[in-house]
Amino acid sequence: MNEVISEITRLSEKDCYHLVERHKKQHTYPMHRHQEMELNFVENCEGTRRIVGDNIEVLGNYDIALLGGNIEHTWEQHECTSPDIREITIHFSRDLFADSFLAKTHMKPLADLFSKSDVGIAFGMKTIMRVYDKLNELVNMEPGFHSVMKFMDLMYELAISTDYKLLSTSAFAHAAVASDSRRVQRVKDFIDSNYRNEIRLQELAEMSSMTPTAFSRFFKLRTAKSISEYIIDVRLGHASRLLADSTMAVVEICYHCGFNNISNFNRIFKKRRGCTPTEFRENYHKKHIIS
Repeated sequence: MNEVISEITRLSEKDCYHLVERHKKQHTYPMHRHQEMELNFVENCEGTRRIVGDNIEVLGNYDIALLGGNIEHTWEQHECTSPDIREITIHFSRDLFADSFLAKTHMKPLADLFSKSDVGIAFGMKTIMRVYDKLNELVNMEPGFHSVMKFMDLMYELAISTDYKLLSTSAFAHAAVASDSRRVQRVKDFIDSNYRNEIRLQELAEMSSMTPTAFSRFFKLRTAKSISEYIIDVRLGHASRLLADSTMAVVEICYHCGFNNISNFNRIFKKRRGCTPTEFRENYHKKHIIS
């Protein structure tokens, strides 16, 4: 079975969307998935094979598909002989469209669209022709307010389309996410049980049957935290509880919670909590005496 790559896209936290237009002779990107949603348009692609979840389809000359986060997908060369395959890929975060925004009556088509995208949606030629000019306009626009409005207009056109089909079965699409969730939870459980001890990246990677580099990317993609940040958070949580509920000396708490030197513990604690461990203990007790 081919490995599915967990990709970290170029979309940054400050971007509303990230758009790339490519002209190429071959599809070369392997099967992959990522947290962000993806709108992918391909032109001059007859004979290309699109794989989304457990759906496999050989394409005509045009294709546009909307994919929810974490569904595995790829476009393969297969029988395509075009010397100029044109591809436009747009990545965006589901958070761009807040739940409170989608809950409005006028936004129901968009809410429905995003719900369906969890298994992937492919649109027919009527819809492709209706959004073709909008897509080209968006490609040629400078990034800014008006380009974001154009992107939302494009998404709404797709949302009101009746010319579409769902791709993967929901059981297949969600099984991959559940499998990833189990792997992450297994690692979290191990850290929660062993936070007092030295925890090696190699050990965590082996638990997930990955290389250390692949595991680091995978964990950050699934949790939005690096593995070291997560371990520090766990240790600080236990340290804060001991500072509040026990009379242990700060230096004892430091070593008890897996930190290997007191100055490092004090520095990290102040950076994350905004005060030293001693100040935290004093402030906590003052608040409880007052209340």
